[in-house]
Amino acid sequence: MATTPSHEITQLLLAWSKGEQDALQKLTPLVYVELHRLAHLYMRGERTGHPLQTTALVNEAYLRLVDSSRVHWQSRTHFFAISAQLMRRILVVFARSRKYLKRGGEAQPLSLDEAPQIPVERSADLVALDDALTALAAVDPRKSRLVELRFFGGLTEDEAAEVLNVSPDTVTRDWKLAKVWLRRELSREARA
Repeated sequence: MATTPSHEITQLLLAWSKGEQDALQKLTPLVYVELHRLAHLYMRGERTGHPLQTTALVNEAYLRLVDSSRVHWQSRTHFFAISAQLMRRILVVFARSRKYLKRGGEAQPLSLDEAPQIPVERSADLVALDDALTALAAVDPRKSRLVELRFFGGLTEDEAAEVLNVSPDTVTRDWKLAKVWLRRELSREARA
């Protein structure tokens, strides 16, 4: 990916948006490595032995991206921002379904002696973060989107500024404020 110029990926994305299917075939190997890196960042926060593996997350996101013919890609950065958002959604849906299962859905009864052997899941952290981001989006959608781009998407401040169509200085200020806001929300959640 590092040897592929950004503009080449952008050109292929624009061609794909116009319906050129051969552009998608050329694009896939160019973006796969970066999609895998994004998925790895997401999976790094999950517990060992998580049923959803990095490659499965990439494949699920890729299938949704390929199926998203309604998206008019603007640039490489736009593509990876949407990819990060999709991966986050996939993991949150998975985490919420696991939380449902933990609360009794299809659960097998366990004795109290077996309880300490149940692995602690980090999925609850992802659900709490998603809830906090949803609350932030209600107050300030741009800051919520910025967190998604920076934290989940791994975009730089300049890349996030491009996606959000704001200056890098605005991104720097918003990033600081969003981190403080989320820290407060997550600590409030932990106390509850």
